[in-house]
Amino acid sequence: MKIVITANGTTLDAPVSPIFGRCPTYLLVDTETMQVEILPNPALTAGGGAGVQAAQFIVEKGAQAVVAGNVGPNAFNVFQAANIPVYQFNAGTVLQAVEAYKAGQLLPTGQATGRSHVGMGQGLGRRGRG
Repeated sequence: MKIVITANGTTLDAPVSPIFGRCPTYLLVDTETMQVEILPNPALTAGGGAGVQAAQFIVEKGAQAVVAGNVGPNAFNVFQAANIPVYQFNAGTVLQAVEAYKAGQLLPTGQATGRSHVGMGQGLGRRGRG
């Protein structure tokens, strides 16, 4: 099975990112072979709609499940429409997330786990914010 995990890095030892839409990298992991495909997030710097754009990208890449710290409601709706379950994993490495998934320790969330627009701003001096 191919699962996508949000990552703050490009290896299995990278920490799982706490956000979905604006995480820097997705790792597409084949849970049977442990082969990893590195997917830089094309929506990372999007002015708006990053969650939806990123979710559509992940669907197009053929992911069969998503593991992330949090997934906002718009991205969650894209995954729900594509019948791709979302699993929450809040602390640890990508490898630990894969192992937890394979061991059946993660349950599908059934709903968004983050608010809309989480990750916006990121201290980049956005207009009207100082």
